[in-house]
Amino acid sequence: MDLSGYRDPEIAKKLIEAIHSTATAPVKFMEVCGTHTVAIARNGLRDVMPEMITLLSGPGCPVCVTGNTDIDTAIEFARQPGVIVTTFGDIIKVPCSYSSLSREKADGRDVRIVYSPLDALDIAGRNPDNHVVFIGVGFETTVPIIASAIQEAARRGLENFSVFSAHKTVPAALGALVNDPDVAVGGFILPGHVSVIIGLEPYRFLAEEYGVPSVITGFEPIDVLQGVYMLAKQVAEGRAEVEIAYTRAVPPQGNPAAIAKIEEVFEPVDAEWRGIGVIPGTGLAIREKYSHYDAMVRIPVTPPEPVEIKGCQCGEVLRGITLPFECKLFGRGCTPEHPIGPCMVSSEGSCAAYYRYTDYGR
Repeated sequence: MDLSGYRDPEIAKKLIEAIHSTATAPVKFMEVCGTHTVAIARNGLRDVMPEMITLLSGPGCPVCVTGNTDIDTAIEFARQPGVIVTTFGDIIKVPCSYSSLSREKADGRDVRIVYSPLDALDIAGRNPDNHVVFIGVGFETTVPIIASAIQEAARRGLENFSVFSAHKTVPAALGALVNDPDVAVGGFILPGHVSVIIGLEPYRFLAEEYGVPSVITGFEPIDVLQGVYMLAKQVAEGRAEVEIAYTRAVPPQGNPAAIAKIEEVFEPVDAEWRGIGVIPGTGLAIREKYSHYDAMVRIPVTPPEPVEIKGCQCGEVLRGITLPFECKLFGRGCTPEHPIGPCMVSSEGSCAAYYRYTDYGR
C-alpha cells in the first residue's frame, strides 16, 4: 500500500490548522497504543498542538502494564529444571522484583526469544525431553495467534508445550481511567492494531456511559492528526461518539474469526495492571478445555512477594498523571541502554519514546 498520502506535509498542515481552529476549551486526549506513542513522539506531533490540547500517553504498552508478579512468575518457570522459557523480546529485559529473564539467561537458564508462539512449538518438537513454556504477554492483537498455537499443540499432541497467559484486554482498562479523578481524560485515541481484531463495539460504553469522545486511528502522521481533529470536533460540538478514522484497516465489526478463536481458547479473568491495579475481566485465562496447555496447571510455581523498583514512576506514567521526563530517574539512572523501569525497556514505552525522539532525552 502506498502510504505517501498519509505523510503529505500539505495535508498535515491543513489538519493542524483545522485542529487549532476547532479547539475551544482545554482538553486532554490520551492515546492507548504504544505504536501511537512512538508515532506522536517521532513526528513531533505534541509540538504542533494548540495550547488547548494536551496529548497524554496511557497504558498502551503491554510489556509496561505487565505487573511484577507476572514477570516474577515467568522467572520462576525459567528456574525449573528441564524448562525452556520462550517469549517475545522486550519482556526479557524488564527488571523485576529480584531479577529479570535476561539475568536468568546469563546465569545459565534456558530463555529464548521467539518471533511467534509457533516458533515455540517447533522448539518443543525438537526438545522432547524439555518442557517449553511460552510467556504470553500482549493485548488482543497477539492473542489469536497464541490461541492458534495452543490449538496446534493439541492437534500435534505435543505433551511438552504450555503457555503462561499474562494477556490483557483493552476496553475495560479505559473505563478504569475514565473513573480515575487524577487522569481527567477528555477523549481517547483508540488503538489501531487492537481494533483490527475487536472492532468498534467494545468501546461504545465510553461514549454512551461516560460521554467521552473516542476515535480509532492509524499510525501515520496524517492518521494521528485526523484522529485528533475528529476528537476536537466532537468536543467542540458537544458530541460523544466512537468513530473510525482508520477505515482502511478497521471494519466496525472487527475480525469475527479472530474473536471466535480467542473465545474458544481463553476466558476473561481479573488482571493486575501496573500503576492502575486489578481491573475485573481484563485478563485472559486458558479455558478448562485446553488446561493441558496452561503452564500454571502443568508446572505450578509460586513467585516471591513482588517488590517495586524504588523511584520508578512507570505506574504514574501509564496512568497519564506523570510525564516521562518528570520522573527523577528519566535520562539519569534510567535510559534505553540501562533501563530501570519497563516504560524505558519496551520500544513502545512512553519513556523510551520520549528519550529517543524529544529534547528531554538529550
